[in-house]
Amino acid sequence: MKMCLTRASLVLFGVAVAWFSGCQAGVRVIPPSAPPAAPAPAAPSAAVARTGYTVQVGAFSILDNARRLAQALNDIGLDAYYFSQGSGLFRVRFGDFPSRDAAVREAKRLLELVLVEDYFIVGPEDHPVYRRSLSGEDLREKLAATAESFVGVEYTWGGTSRPEGVDCSGLVRAVYQLNGLSLPRSMTDQYQAGTTVARDQLQKGDLVFFSVSPGRPTSHVGIYVGENVFIHAPGKGKKVREESLDGLYFKERFSGARAYLN
Repeated sequence: MKMCLTRASLVLFGVAVAWFSGCQAGVRVIPPSAPPAAPAPAAPSAAVARTGYTVQVGAFSILDNARRLAQALNDIGLDAYYFSQGSGLFRVRFGDFPSRDAAVREAKRLLELVLVEDYFIVGPEDHPVYRRSLSGEDLREKLAATAESFVGVEYTWGGTSRPEGVDCSGLVRAVYQLNGLSLPRSMTDQYQAGTTVARDQLQKGDLVFFSVSPGRPTSHVGIYVGENVFIHAPGKGKKVREESLDGLYFKERFSGARAYLN
């Protein structure tokens, strides 16, 4: 037994001597694998703010009910819009509050006015733009998918008392807000806030603008979703739909495009 232990000790001693005398040069050391690189985070341009806390109210199976509630909230000065939640339901959101407490106070005020029956606070972390794992390309895909969710919906934003063209600007504003970005309210301000994009370099989520005739002020806006297609709200009483930029009507009236993501 002692001889076996001695022999084992000698073997271990020999290995140690070989290691410290340079034999380790023949040993392949495998470094730990580096973690995969995270995608570049989504980044809005400096001209576009990220939304804070918003209030979500209602779950309507009838579109007109969602539209009426959004109109009632807009009539008392709240920036409200409605959207499809899927499964045939429509919801309404409003506001851009700096804190959860501020959002809750406004929601409770509406409860007291009996304008809403319940509410849900949507925090900044609930929006796609705040997800650290989401790249700019991913956010563009989400903007396009959100715009597509409005197709077939009759969209009216702000009511008949607002300037012409508010439906189209309201639609693209709603699409961006649902992803955590706050575009300006008016179409003119949306045009001025963005970064100019050449038509042949359009990416999903960019806005495309049109004029009634060449040289006239911009009068319509849609959101680009790829393959020369954009989505827009044609006007009161009409449903949101897709159009081709190559169509003669829009091709002749195209007045520029703007990007809001870096």
